[in-house]
Amino acid sequence: MLDDADLDALVALRRARRRRRPHRHFVQVTLIGVLAVIVATLAGAALTGRALVFGACDLKSLRPVSLGSNSFLYAADGSLLGVIPSSTNRQPLRLDKMSPWLPEATVAIEDARFWEHGALDYQGIARALFKNVTAGRIVQGGSTITQQLVRNLYIGKADRTLSRKLKEACLAEKLAGIWSKKQILAAYLNEVFYGQHAYGAQAGAQTFYSTSARSLTLPEAALLAGLPQAPSLYDPLQHAGDALARRNEVLQAMLTHGYITQEEFSNSVAAPLGLKPGTLYSAQRHPNFFGWATQQLVQRFGERRVEAGGLQVRTTLDPRMQNEARAAAASVLRVKTDPAAALVAIDPRTGEVKAMVSYLPDGRQLKFNLASQSGRTAGSAFKPFTLATAIDQGDSVYSAFSGPSQLTITDPKCSFNGVPWTVHNYADESGGYMDLLDATAYSVNTIFAQLVDIVGPENVAATAHKMGITTPLQPVCSITLGTQAVNPLEMTSGYATLAARGVYRAPQAFDLARGPGGDVIGGLSGPGVQAIPQNTADLVTYALEGVVSHGTGTAAYFGRPAAGKTGTAENYADAWFCGYVPQLAACVWVGYPKAEIPLLNVEGWGAVFGGSLPAMIWNRFMSEAVKKLPVLDFTYPQFTGHTVSSPYSYIPTTTTGATTTTPQAVAPGPQPPNRKPAPPTSPQPQPQPLPPPTTTSGGNPQ
Repeated sequence: MLDDADLDALVALRRARRRRRPHRHFVQVTLIGVLAVIVATLAGAALTGRALVFGACDLKSLRPVSLGSNSFLYAADGSLLGVIPSSTNRQPLRLDKMSPWLPEATVAIEDARFWEHGALDYQGIARALFKNVTAGRIVQGGSTITQQLVRNLYIGKADRTLSRKLKEACLAEKLAGIWSKKQILAAYLNEVFYGQHAYGAQAGAQTFYSTSARSLTLPEAALLAGLPQAPSLYDPLQHAGDALARRNEVLQAMLTHGYITQEEFSNSVAAPLGLKPGTLYSAQRHPNFFGWATQQLVQRFGERRVEAGGLQVRTTLDPRMQNEARAAAASVLRVKTDPAAALVAIDPRTGEVKAMVSYLPDGRQLKFNLASQSGRTAGSAFKPFTLATAIDQGDSVYSAFSGPSQLTITDPKCSFNGVPWTVHNYADESGGYMDLLDATAYSVNTIFAQLVDIVGPENVAATAHKMGITTPLQPVCSITLGTQAVNPLEMTSGYATLAARGVYRAPQAFDLARGPGGDVIGGLSGPGVQAIPQNTADLVTYALEGVVSHGTGTAAYFGRPAAGKTGTAENYADAWFCGYVPQLAACVWVGYPKAEIPLLNVEGWGAVFGGSLPAMIWNRFMSEAVKKLPVLDFTYPQFTGHTVSSPYSYIPTTTTGATTTTPQAVAPGPQPPNRKPAPPTSPQPQPQPLPPPTTTSGGNPQ
């Protein structure tokens, strides 16, 4: 039997012939010849090959795809997180218990000759083939309702192979031999997926109209009948315009095939969607993580398998850490008008996501996941990717640069629309002459601007992607200052790669998944990939320890070896702290979800920067999250084999009213002795609030 896969090949053949521009008459003759061969083939399959093709399957030997059970998601401690509703919400009905409009609308749009043909519709296949080849694309399918039913009941969503299509055709014939047409149509209407977790006519009616399948009006039934072809595309709750057009297409099919009158058609087409979303499905615990975990299941196993239900999934979420994350945010952001916070924690040894929190001080629950779906600029929290790139290219962390208060990079690759790139330090303070360890600890923008020019912004983007940043990045020099939008999940993943000594492990939502029969169908992914060399990661960690011990992130120190980086976006619109110990990495973002609003006068801080509220939240979360874990030190890096001198040094030259850069060779001084960042003395003082500064380009505290 020929179906979509075969039609694709024919369409491709037709397109290739069009490119060669043959004579139109020749094309028509060829098309007619192809169709003749196909029709002959179908006829042969239907007659002489019937016994061979349709004797190769047995309904009794196959186990139907499980229907009628929800999928359950559990936290790492075994407590129930929530349910992915599936066909447990089905309420099987006889055809006479449904609105008569629904089966009629379904037949009209899905299989107009359903009552006339057998399990397979050879005439329909030929018609679909002709329309698709003529249109040059797939505009019509040839599967019958019986074929769709056996596909859903016995085969599931598999690859479109010839063997699968033969198996489908065989099963359809066998099923048609033992079930009546009414039984087949009723079964189809009771198991078909309408979207929004609704399987079957009753669940579909309740989901979109808060009513029973029996009470569906003609326009409502037409809407439902049009959804199975593409439940996401035609979802009326998300894409009302597309759903309306699809509903009217179904009504037109009903008119064409004599199911409704012209008057009924006109009245129904003029009717609004009239949606009344139901409350069939309950909320879940920790909805942000739950939603993300569900998406990961779909990516891993496919939408159909997840929606079919019956899965038992143990997720990676640690409820204790989740509660500690929320408590840490609430203890710092205490006023209802305060900005929001998002926190993600990942075990770098496995990639397991242990906590994922979107916190709003006013208690609202956003459907939008700030931890995994937001896109906000990370500021200097992005600098470790530049540092890793430089070290990987052979630069030494002891390479010294001058960090003037303002710097103009004259290299054309850093220009924007022909205008050279000018960078400022916070409050236009001069960093003086310092190595990359101190430039990282004190987050000197003008030094990192020189560094990205040297190593190449395209290489920084590539390093960030290898380490866990999944958002597309533009290879522009300002990438080093974190001017491109990212989210806390991918930032945490990048820092977890550093904690794992350069091994990238994709964030994991579940560590064990069982199918409907209890068989294990999935778990944690493999051992990970060495994204950057171990010693490169160790050297970056060594530099980031200085941020916590004596740099811009001292508020994050909580009594054990830790590494991290502060980040503040332009105009104080976003503030970050990302850091890690060997067993856990976490990122904290603070900002206003609805817009990039400056974080001014929040909790006594004139201006919120990465080393203030975000570092405090990180401190309070990490001190509780890892308190039962042993105190571990980071691996001490090797410092040999890296260049300290030119071309990794810039001497800025000052001109009237501006500072420009001229790369020049600098005689290397003696390499400082390897210095381990010393922990701060206890108790650790908190940074003092700052008055709102005068905003300068690239000059926020980092």
